[in-house]
Amino acid sequence: DRDGRGRGQMSLRRGPRPPRRPARALPWRRAAFASLDFETTGLDYRRDDIVSFGVVPVVSGRVILKAAAEQLIAPAVPASPASMKVHGIVPQELVDARPVSSAREALHGLLDRRFLLTWYGEVEIAFLGRIFGTRRGTWARRTVDVRKLVLRLEGRPAATRNTLGGSAARYGIPVASPHDALDDALVTAQLFLVIAAKLEAAGRGRVRDLLAISR
Repeated sequence: DRDGRGRGQMSLRRGPRPPRRPARALPWRRAAFASLDFETTGLDYRRDDIVSFGVVPVVSGRVILKAAAEQLIAPAVPASPASMKVHGIVPQELVDARPVSSAREALHGLLDRRFLLTWYGEVEIAFLGRIFGTRRGTWARRTVDVRKLVLRLEGRPAATRNTLGGSAARYGIPVASPHDALDDALVTAQLFLVIAAKLEAAGRGRVRDLLAISR
């Protein structure tokens, strides 16, 4: 009915629900995560839009590849030449792509009640805020930035330049298609499993420990 649809649309605009607070105290192997990657028209968070997303669930310490999802999105602004050179998505590929409202609906289901895994989380946090009209802090509080976990494990400063591909190579994780949203999300998820296990062995094995490192 009309009221049901209205409530559903309002729920989508508010965004996926965060994990319940007690989940922060869980060992990371018992928590539910979603590894997320966006490819975008650029990095101006006020102007640019996403052109694709990839999501890979990580549940009970395992990558759930059969539940992974990816989608092309029609942006409201054209991609910059620099961004197209990075992700390789050209305008012709986006002719039949779905609008951002479709991404909002899909991401709502994929991210609901899950902690986020990202590589350099500022990007995903900023665009999620745009997509759902929510504050960035709402997303930052539930995001594990795998890049920061790597730097902490290796004892390097947070400002150190560190790429996803370079880190994956150091830990023996294959990279099939760099800057493809689904592949980057998968590599981030796999790298998370390796790094989280090593941090766990060092006494930092709860979700709240990983969130604290990410801040």
